[in-house]
Amino acid sequence: MQKGHVNIQFCGFGGQGIILLSVILGAAAVTKAGLNAVQTQSYGSEARGGECQAEVIVSNTQIDSVSADEVDILIGMSESALNRYLGRLRSGGTLIIDPELASRPDRSDVTILEVPATQIATQIGTKLSANMVILGYLQQATGMFTHEDLVGAMGENVRERFLKVNVEAARRGAEVAKNQKVRVEV
Repeated sequence: MQKGHVNIQFCGFGGQGIILLSVILGAAAVTKAGLNAVQTQSYGSEARGGECQAEVIVSNTQIDSVSADEVDILIGMSESALNRYLGRLRSGGTLIIDPELASRPDRSDVTILEVPATQIATQIGTKLSANMVILGYLQQATGMFTHEDLVGAMGENVRERFLKVNVEAARRGAEVAKNQKVRVEV
């Protein structure tokens, strides 16, 4: 990490694994890559289907606050959540969307990257692993930690019966970032 810290927000709806994404990201950063991280989350009162968001601040220096006014990277996995949180994405930031779940907003001041996460997850047999496709993409695009770090954190935070498909989903997400030749500076 070059700039010291990066603020990342995931948003979608309950049942997509948004909170799990942030937990695994933070765990990989702290326990595998030796970085500092804080994670916060919120979700609607509905168990599934309501808006959900999680934020992770990752830094190679001390973190003084658990939340940021603006985020550097926003991952939108539903149209309504993206519309709600898009204003937090700083000018010059990066937006990552699954085009099957969220449409490309009119923001010429940010980099918009499309990841067909739901399509890829469906191809490997479980639509629910779309979150891990996004996480693999993010790992490859940012280089905050290695793919092995990510897999290690997944092994500590994902139930064993889901681990194999989630590791494959993350690998496929990383492949998309490699093929797009994407590099998100953090």
